[in-house]
Amino acid sequence: MTAYVIGHISVRDPERWAEYRAKVPATLADWGGELVLRGVRRAVWDGTHRHTDTVVLRFATLDAATGWHDSPAYQALVPLRHQAAEVELILFED
Repeated sequence: MTAYVIGHISVRDPERWAEYRAKVPATLADWGGELVLRGVRRAVWDGTHRHTDTVVLRFATLDAATGWHDSPAYQALVPLRHQAAEVELILFED
């Protein structure tokens, strides 16, 4: 079953966020991860949504998504992510 990682993001430091974004793609390759969407919110049509940005990553399996998230390569970027933005990172399975 396909797994998706969805990040809801509020950027605090644009320069650090740009650095983080530039480094993430290299961490996906070993896990077969694919960037599906990287977008900026334009409207909230119903309810509330406090974050401005969203990212969607796709993996072939839940194990691949978990492996990517827990990998040393990605975990090395987590402190930079925390400095750069508030992120809610959510794992879904299709």
